[in-house]
Amino acid sequence: MKKRTSTLSIPCLTKNAMTVLERRYLRRDVDGNTLETPAHMFRRVANSIAAADQVFDEKANIVNLSEQFYDMMTALEFLPNSPTLMNAGRELGQLSACFVLPVGDSMEEIFDAVKFTALIHKSGGGTGFSFSRLRPANDVVMTTTGISSGPISFMRVFDVATETIKQGGTRRGANMGILRVDHPDIMDFIMCKADKSQLNNFNISVGLTEGFMSAVENDENYELINPRNGQAAGTQNARKVFNRIIVQAWENGEPGIIFLDRLNRDNPTPHVGMIESTNPCGEQPLLPYESCNLGSINLGKMVKDGAINWKRLKEVIPLAVHFLDNVVEVNKYPLPQIAQMTFGNRKIGLGVMGWADMLIMLGIPYDSEEAVGLAQQTMKFIKDQGHAASRELARKRGAFPNFKNSLYDKRGEPPIRNATVTTIAPTGTISIIANASSGVEPIFAVSYIRQVMDDDILVEVHPYFEKTAKEKGFFTPELMQRIAEHGSLQDMDEIPPDIRTLFVTAHDISPEVHIGMQAAFQKYTDNAVSKTVNFANGATVDDVAKVYRLAYQSDCKGVTIYRDGSRDKQVLSTGKSEETTSPGGVDGERKVVKRERPKVLKGWTYQMQTGCGPLYVTVNQDETGLFELFTTMGKAGGCAASQSEAIGRMVSLAWRSGIQARQVIKQLQGISCHCPSGFGENKILSCADAVAKAIQSHMAANGFGSVHKKVALARGACPDCGGIVEHEGGCAVCRLCGYSECA
Repeated sequence: MKKRTSTLSIPCLTKNAMTVLERRYLRRDVDGNTLETPAHMFRRVANSIAAADQVFDEKANIVNLSEQFYDMMTALEFLPNSPTLMNAGRELGQLSACFVLPVGDSMEEIFDAVKFTALIHKSGGGTGFSFSRLRPANDVVMTTTGISSGPISFMRVFDVATETIKQGGTRRGANMGILRVDHPDIMDFIMCKADKSQLNNFNISVGLTEGFMSAVENDENYELINPRNGQAAGTQNARKVFNRIIVQAWENGEPGIIFLDRLNRDNPTPHVGMIESTNPCGEQPLLPYESCNLGSINLGKMVKDGAINWKRLKEVIPLAVHFLDNVVEVNKYPLPQIAQMTFGNRKIGLGVMGWADMLIMLGIPYDSEEAVGLAQQTMKFIKDQGHAASRELARKRGAFPNFKNSLYDKRGEPPIRNATVTTIAPTGTISIIANASSGVEPIFAVSYIRQVMDDDILVEVHPYFEKTAKEKGFFTPELMQRIAEHGSLQDMDEIPPDIRTLFVTAHDISPEVHIGMQAAFQKYTDNAVSKTVNFANGATVDDVAKVYRLAYQSDCKGVTIYRDGSRDKQVLSTGKSEETTSPGGVDGERKVVKRERPKVLKGWTYQMQTGCGPLYVTVNQDETGLFELFTTMGKAGGCAASQSEAIGRMVSLAWRSGIQARQVIKQLQGISCHCPSGFGENKILSCADAVAKAIQSHMAANGFGSVHKKVALARGACPDCGGIVEHEGGCAVCRLCGYSECA
């Protein structure tokens, strides 16, 4: 066992990685003070996961195994999913990211699922549901002689419950909602997120069948089925429904599509149950009450001297499989049903991140046939080695309990420890920790602008591009700024053509290339591949239709698309604005749409003692965040009252236009007048200072870490740091601070 001089620091962690770890992963005390370093976190995780070996062998050398796990993680060669990093070795102990819960067609079953959802979100997991068992709206309810309100109304109940729960204080709730295409309410489901204020804690996908896709190709009608009795409930024209899905996806990126028959074609345990749903980002099909823990190998760390280091990759794969199987063992499951189902199949999901980094290091353009061929070769190697490692574990520990009559058993294959081994997940925040490109996505931007406090502008540059630009002698801060403003290298003549070809971004690549890469990885992935197909803002509905059909023809298991700006009220910060977002603006101006005031708002009033007398500050908020502020002076009037009213009006306008509360506080706090009030922490310097302190009190009392998260995300900027938001796998992630819309 190698000796190490220090376990207090990990030199390869970047500043962004440290920010993410400190804000979201490291253990804290009740006052929010950090209690561990990243090295301590990895040691905690390694020790906890290695300890599972003693379940199978009392004489197991868990010290040596822990050291191997620690070295693999601190070298950033492999990282498990976020709940494992956060919770392993801690009291909560819930280590899985993915869960699927059944939703039955009765009030008892529906609200049991709501309760179970709350418990899972509290423990740090995300949930997937199929609402296809629920009878349609306006259907008969025999027990009350009333009528059903339908699946969408109950989805809103789950959405509200999710909004209420803070995931273990570190992760917000995320859901996947799926409805079969043959459900009578399918058209309403397709449109359920057209109102962007609804169901914001859900990704939605339509569950398509082979029969439906055949009807689309032949422009035929297909039958709708009432799940209450299994009887026909009318017909729909398949092409009309398919086109409605496409138009809505073009509008705002949802719904995605899931090919249900393909999920069940590859379901390893059909004798246990049918797959109805996936986790929130769509890559992990699961049976009802099943969970899965994921982890990703950093392919950027598997390159040596300009070639793939197959030897090291072959060493890391079995170690990662061993790690993930141990996670199944030590996990503290939120429900006994989930523990039973998970132990029965022992599914794990080993995937990758840093794929785009690997290609750049090898000098292979992402949008080349060579890259697609290498994707198949690499994933086949991972799958073959992963299955071999799982079979070796089965030899020592036994096959997963439901192995008999599984697909493996029926094909006469040797026993295997895990019913599934490979999954390609969106790696979100763990790829920030690893300083790697996300999943199998291309790089999102070569250079981009980050707006921070006080409106300071920082230019962030992709590290490999910066290194290359300096080596080739064309690096200048001014050029990096222009690239960030331009958004692409492709028509910048001062950059060598071979560099422009190599550093293609998500928006440089055609949708067909995105699908081709997804299909290449899917061919050798047990579960599914999380991948976002990026479209330019000017893409047409026909472009989206072509990709949806291509995903089906390429044997993908689902597809998620995002048309640039389709959810934004302001363009992303990787290029100059090309269109106005509010009526009447000058072309190219960056306009912000002011939120309309609803008829009813909830609020709190705070009494602040100023030198002019008591100031009553009322803060109102809507479902998005802080909305407006009113002030009332006690018995004083004149200048103090009018100035306070003016402050309230300007603060309200700022909030309704998307300005964050901390920016308002920064502008008002500390302003002094001739007549301060109070002493020490209670000292109020002026009416403006009183307003700032009232806002601070309100935020502290109502759990606002930062406000206007939904508005900021809609505008394409991170609500926490002002950085760029990337759309990946049905989620939005900031690679600067780790903020994630769905996990």
